[in-house]
Amino acid sequence: MYNANIPSQQELPSVGKLVRSTIIAAIAAGVLLITIVLPAEYGMDPTGIGKTIGLKKMGEIKVSLAQELVAETAAKQAKIEVIEEVIQASKIDAQPAAGTLNHETKVTLAPDEGTEIKVAMSKDSKVQYKWWTDGGKANFDVHADSKKLKINYHNYSKGSKQKSEGTLIAAFDGSHGWFWRNRTSKTITITLLTNGDYTDIKRF
Repeated sequence: MYNANIPSQQELPSVGKLVRSTIIAAIAAGVLLITIVLPAEYGMDPTGIGKTIGLKKMGEIKVSLAQELVAETAAKQAKIEVIEEVIQASKIDAQPAAGTLNHETKVTLAPDEGTEIKVAMSKDSKVQYKWWTDGGKANFDVHADSKKLKINYHNYSKGSKQKSEGTLIAAFDGSHGWFWRNRTSKTITITLLTNGDYTDIKRF
């Protein structure tokens, strides 16, 4: 079948024409990039044409807005990090610390003399203690009381020893501690070590 639409060899472009067309298109694209795109998008105007036709100003505004956005985002992120640090620090400060106080207390008792040392504790708080005498045994009574709860006496343990140690766990909010009486015929000194969750220590 005869097809009259097929071009002849003379009508097809030569390789040289195709190369020239490609070069011309590349040059045109480069010119547009330098004279239009760079001034309009980035505020860069190598030829000065962008300033003349107002594109450079538009590009400078875009760049300025982009920089402001970056700075604002960075500032917000820094603010968020500071807030998170403050929150974290406040959480840490709010946690009760074990062993908030520790003391070494000494009392000297003449024969038949007694004394009492108590620490202020909240319910379920713990205090580690250790006490000893420099002589014979002392009668002791580990107990607690609470004016707020109207508890006059609550016993933990009692006996007669030269030394003792353990952990005192508060049964309620109040004063918790040790009473000693020297039943020997000589003056003795009792040393008490305390370490734990209490807010005050007093001798009565």
